[in-house]
Amino acid sequence: MKTKSVVFAVMMAFVSVAALAADPVGPKMVVVNQKDPSTFKVIYEGSQTGKLTLRILDKEGRKVVAETISGVEGFMRTVNFAGMAAGEYTIEVSGVNGKQSQKVNYQPISEGSSIHVAKLTSDNKYLLAVANAKEVNVKIYDGANILVHDQNVTVNGSIGLVYNLSKISGAPKFEVSSATETKVVRY
Repeated sequence: MKTKSVVFAVMMAFVSVAALAADPVGPKMVVVNQKDPSTFKVIYEGSQTGKLTLRILDKEGRKVVAETISGVEGFMRTVNFAGMAAGEYTIEVSGVNGKQSQKVNYQPISEGSSIHVAKLTSDNKYLLAVANAKEVNVKIYDGANILVHDQNVTVNGSIGLVYNLSKISGAPKFEVSSATETKVVRY
């Protein structure tokens, strides 16, 4: 039994070496995900120096981006998909060494904003707290549902604002909108 195992191992090693020898060294391409989910690193190595074309195609095969690189045998490029629609894309490199392609699936991660409105213990003072947003629009209505305050606020991360509504009659209503949500709070 031990002899059969040794013979089998030697045969497998021989077959592996023969398969590698039969496969000519051609162009190699790999696409690697990066820490940022919207970026991919394209690494390409060919066997001849020449003009290479990097193309990104959408699911229907339509060209989204194309770049030509001349006088190189290989390259490393970071490709940024930020702002593109979610879905499957093909990254393709073609040139004197032939054409290599690899499919990637881009799924942007959207962090939802966090909006919170609270009545403070002080009379007619309200706290607005916003996190994970770039900009919000704050609308405040009085008890008769008449708009009394409309403001665009740049957030840059998170912010807290206190509104003194002592001059407003009735129970106020807050309508706070970010790029990802609208929150309405009535008191």
